[in-house]
Amino acid sequence: MKITHRLLGTLALCWTLALLPGAGRAQASTAAPEASMNERVLMVPVDAQRNIRLQVTVLQPDGPGPFPLAVVNHGASGKQPPARMERHRHTFAAYYFLSRGYAVALPMLRGYAGSEGRLHPAGCNYESVALGNAADIQAVIDFMARDPTVDARRTVMAGQSFGGWNTLAFGSLGDPRVKALVSFAGGMNASSCPNSPAVLPRGAGRFGATTRVPSIWFYGENDSFFGPPLAQVMHERYTAAGGRAELVAFGPFMKDAHELLAFPQGLPIWAPRLDAFLHQLGLPGRIVHPEYLPQDFPPPSGYAAIDDVDAVPYLDDRGREHYRRFLARSAPRVYVLSRSGFAGAYYGGFDPVGRGLKECRLRARDCFVYAVDDHVAWSRPTPAPPASGFAAHDDVAAIPFINQAGRQGYLKYLSMRRPKAFAIAPDGAWSAAALGPDPLAMALEACGKAHQGCRLYAVDHSVVWAGQPEGEP
Repeated sequence: MKITHRLLGTLALCWTLALLPGAGRAQASTAAPEASMNERVLMVPVDAQRNIRLQVTVLQPDGPGPFPLAVVNHGASGKQPPARMERHRHTFAAYYFLSRGYAVALPMLRGYAGSEGRLHPAGCNYESVALGNAADIQAVIDFMARDPTVDARRTVMAGQSFGGWNTLAFGSLGDPRVKALVSFAGGMNASSCPNSPAVLPRGAGRFGATTRVPSIWFYGENDSFFGPPLAQVMHERYTAAGGRAELVAFGPFMKDAHELLAFPQGLPIWAPRLDAFLHQLGLPGRIVHPEYLPQDFPPPSGYAAIDDVDAVPYLDDRGREHYRRFLARSAPRVYVLSRSGFAGAYYGGFDPVGRGLKECRLRARDCFVYAVDDHVAWSRPTPAPPASGFAAHDDVAAIPFINQAGRQGYLKYLSMRRPKAFAIAPDGAWSAAALGPDPLAMALEACGKAHQGCRLYAVDHSVVWAGQPEGEP
């Protein structure tokens, strides 16, 4: 019987990989969606007696409206003077509401960014400060209600940190236009008050006693300001006093759950819960403008550890060095590859996954996300059997069935770049494939065209052959 030996992957089926011109660069993604948000920046009068106006950013989807209104209140880090704070607009809370068909108003508090006036010193009277801010925010809703493209009778109010605290205070005003309150890590922490952990639950109880608007609260396990015990006590005080609040206690998020709204990775944590909450109240909670949302981060595949540089497919030595630089950067981060030579690293911003794939597709084909943050997302089209321990992967003499020509072929296989696969058959046939779209399937297909019982012997740097199955010749 004549045995046909096939060595695939060195010539006919070997894809050559060299980083394309312009590839391999680190890219910082843009901070906002590419779709038009019809942005306006207004100066809204809130205190006629003192002639004070707040700077308000208004974002709207395309179309005539009228759109329901979402008011998104900002936080305050205390790391810089209020007047030097950037105008609040780059937040995934705003993009969420735009995608659900809302107009979004983002007011800056007195003295913050371009707003006039200043906040009064807080001391430990956190309720008074928040109620004063709530009165200003109500004046913003009054102003927006005069806009024919806005339906302020269907208003949702949301806020993060200090903005979440102000949102809870707003519920005490009993404004019938506001149908729902959303607090992301709501709270306040003034340097002038050393006893915030006691002050916040007391204030939450008082807000709950005077609020009938339903609310939903989001707090993460590793929140650096308001951890789970404090959030739980605040919620208990609020609901015991009569307030209606759903507490969503989620696990750790990145380095600090307080930054949930700053990263696209946070959306899967809170967006589905908020959708359900709004649906229960008869408010829009369905995506009608997907152009305002980033592409989803792919989940872990289990293919390899994030720091296993040798496991990254299609890379040469230069590409592996590029990947090492990617590993040195902190999350959020995305690594994009193609089989035809593109490698790109993307950090932060609105849509690093979408931006990376878009950039790759301008230069190459077959683009895919290999890694995001701290996990590998790519997986083989054909799953690989587990390493068997049958032999060391470079032990050429251990390979069954094949003759000297086959062992020479395996030596060439060892020098190929991954992904790669080596298949053998009981009659001595063998085949190898590397770097193509699916080397495992290619090696098995080539072997099986003229031979029976073809099975994988090695995949990448692992022997997966576990011996001849019982009952086979």
